[in-house]
Amino acid sequence: MSIPRFYCPPPLSVNAPFELPPAAAHHASRVLRLRVNDVVQLFDGAGIELHGIICEISGKRVVLGKLQVCTVNRESPLHIVLAQAMCSSEKMDWVVQKATELGATEIQPVQTQRSVAKLSAERAEKRIEHWHSVTIAACEQCGRNVLPKVHAPQELSAWLAAMRDMPGSKFILLPHAATTLHEQPQPQGTITLLIGPEGGFSEDEAQLAQQIGFIPIRLGARVLRTETAAMAGIATLQTLWGDFK
Repeated sequence: MSIPRFYCPPPLSVNAPFELPPAAAHHASRVLRLRVNDVVQLFDGAGIELHGIICEISGKRVVLGKLQVCTVNRESPLHIVLAQAMCSSEKMDWVVQKATELGATEIQPVQTQRSVAKLSAERAEKRIEHWHSVTIAACEQCGRNVLPKVHAPQELSAWLAAMRDMPGSKFILLPHAATTLHEQPQPQGTITLLIGPEGGFSEDEAQLAQQIGFIPIRLGARVLRTETAAMAGIATLQTLWGDFK
């Protein structure tokens, strides 16, 4: 059985007993039914992992002791920014979850001409909070100690304008592109992967991205769904140059 993991915002300290935050305490005591002397892991989302033992469970309180820092790095050597066209809520949650598991460093939702989901400012703020919770759960499951950054959704044209002078390697996935990732030189610096919506990019959007330096890439001979393309793209990057090797 794997050791239960809980996200606890920093700072974490090994110098005194540590009380789990309310949500983590509820999950530990009421959902997982953990008991005194059970071993658990904590992580702060910024790279720190602690191992400890439950020394007290009382009502809604769960207190840990014998905390020790665990020096482990489960982050990919690649800095991958997934720029994902907005899709339905269920699909977007799935993309955020799986991108976290696969090692993406940042997730940038973008509104495109054919995006199914359109968010107001108020709804976008709530979705960002929700996606943050999705990354936490994914990190608890997969062992990552660093939470990926989920940015506020932006209109594609505005985001592309800001990306014009950004260094690093930039790729846009297009079904009929002439080249593949395997044919590219090893990227240097940040890798930005731009994924279109269910209906694909418009011709104007694809041309604009290429004008500012995005290299068109295809993934095989088949047209992939937006959520499949995102995961296949990240997995290919990790296989070629990351920690899948």
